[in-house]
Amino acid sequence: MAQKILVVDDAAFMRMMLKDILTKGGYEVVGEAADGIEALAKYNELKPDLVTLDITMPNKDGIAALKDIKAADPSALCVMCSAMGQQSMVIEAIQSGAKDFIVKPFQADRVLESIKKVLG
Repeated sequence: MAQKILVVDDAAFMRMMLKDILTKGGYEVVGEAADGIEALAKYNELKPDLVTLDITMPNKDGIAALKDIKAADPSALCVMCSAMGQQSMVIEAIQSGAKDFIVKPFQADRVLESIKKVLG
């Protein structure tokens, strides 16, 4: 059975790109969220195997959402997505429990390599 992934990004086209890469890679995208508040609600509802989280989002950013998800489920697996030049945020995300990060613009092989590594 395909492993389930929740894709969180405020940009619809980024979610679509990521969903396309993941689906072609054999994963099932079970849900999408556009901000950190929605991300936590969807996480609790869908219980995905992994969450991809954009760092910069309205209402609640990816790092705050990551902390909320980890508080709700300490075993949650999260991979952060960030544009270039957000190194300090990436470090904070890893310290907050993210397992890896993917740099935008997405490169399919790098995305799938990261997801496979995190899911084991």
